[in-house]
Amino acid sequence: MSMEKAQPGGEPEGCLTAFIRIPVRIVVLVVVVPVRMLWDVLVVCGRAVELRVLRPVGRALGWMFRTLVAKPTVWLAKALFVWPWVALWRYVLVPVGRYGFVIPARWLHRSVLGPVGRGLVRLLTLVGQGLAVGGGWLAKALFVWPWVALWRYVVVPGARYGIGVPAVWTYRWILSPVWRYVVVPVARYGFAVPAVWLHRAVLTPLGQGLTWLLTGLGRALAWLAGALFVRPWAALWRYGIVLPLGWLWRRVLVPLGRETADAFRVCWRIAGFVSRAVGRALTWVAWNLLGRPATWVYRTVCTPVGHWVRDQVWAPARRAAAEAGRAARSALGAARAMVRQARRDAWHALVGGARVTEPGEPVVTSARTLGSTTTASGAAPAPEISLRKRG
Repeated sequence: MSMEKAQPGGEPEGCLTAFIRIPVRIVVLVVVVPVRMLWDVLVVCGRAVELRVLRPVGRALGWMFRTLVAKPTVWLAKALFVWPWVALWRYVLVPVGRYGFVIPARWLHRSVLGPVGRGLVRLLTLVGQGLAVGGGWLAKALFVWPWVALWRYVVVPGARYGIGVPAVWTYRWILSPVWRYVVVPVARYGFAVPAVWLHRAVLTPLGQGLTWLLTGLGRALAWLAGALFVRPWAALWRYGIVLPLGWLWRRVLVPLGRETADAFRVCWRIAGFVSRAVGRALTWVAWNLLGRPATWVYRTVCTPVGHWVRDQVWAPARRAAAEAGRAARSALGAARAMVRQARRDAWHALVGGARVTEPGEPVVTSARTLGSTTTASGAAPAPEISLRKRG
C-alpha cells in the first residue's frame, strides 16, 4: 500500500496516498486512544462484575428458583394433575375395563359369536355360490346370447356384404383413377407450378428490393437520430460527468476510505498497546502504594501475631480443654463405679452372703488430674503425657 503504483494517466498513486495517510492516522489516533482505553476499562469492569456478581447471583437465583418455585410447582402439578389420573387409570379404569369388559367380551367372542359367525359365513357362502351359478346362466340366456347371435349372424354379414365390399370396389375402380389421372395433374399444372414460378421470379426479387430499401432508409434515419439526439448527450455524460466522478472516486475517495480503514485498524492496535501500558503503570502504582505495604504488614505483623496466638493461646487452651474432658470422663467413671459398689454393699447387707465380684464388670482406670498428685479414692496417680508427645 505504501509502494507507488503508476496509473494509466501517468500520475503515481503513492504520493496522494502518502499525502492522505499521515494526517488521517494522526486524527484517528487522537480519536481512537480514549475510546480504546474506555473500552478496555469497560471490558475489565464487565468481566469483574460477571465473575464476582452476576455469576454468583445467577447461581443463587437459579438455586432459589429451582428450590422454591420449580420443584414445588412440579410436585404440586404432579399431585394435582398427574398422580390422581394415573391412580384412576391404574387402579380403577384398567381393572374395570379388563375384568368387566375385555375378558367377558373375549369369552363371548370365543365361545358364542365366533362359532355362530363361522356357521353363518359357511351357510351364506353356499347359498351365494348356488345363486351366482344360477343367476349367471339366467343372465347369459337373457342378456348375452341373443345379442351375440344378432351380432354374429346379422350385423357382421350385413355390414360386410352390404357396405364394406361396395365401398372397396368404388374406391379401387372409381375414386382412385379419378384422383390419380384428373385431380392431381390439374392441381399440379394448373395451380402449383404457376404459383412457384410467380413466387420465384416476381415476389422474391420484389421483396428483396423492398427489404434493402427499407433497411438502408432505417440505417440512415438511425444514424441521423444518433448524431442529433444521442451522441451529444452520451459525450456530455461520459466526458462531463462519468470521467470526473470516476477520477474523483478512484483517486480521492477510494484511497481516503482505504487509508481511513487501515488507520482505524493500526490505531486500534496502537491504542491497545497504550491502554495496556497505562494499565500496567496503574497496576504498578497500586501495588507499590497498597499491595506491597499490605503484604509487608501481613507478613511482618499479622503472621507472627497469628502464630503466637496459635501457639501460646489457642494450643494450650485446646490441650487444657482436652485434659478437662478426659478428667471429667474419668471422674464420671469413678462415680459410676462407686455407685455400683455402694449398691452391691447395700444388697449384701440386706440379703447376706459372701461378696462375689460380678462377672464382666469393667475395670475402672486410674483417675488423675492435670499434673497433680491428687487422685480419686483408691486410684494411683497416672503420669502426665502431653498431646504432642502422644503424637
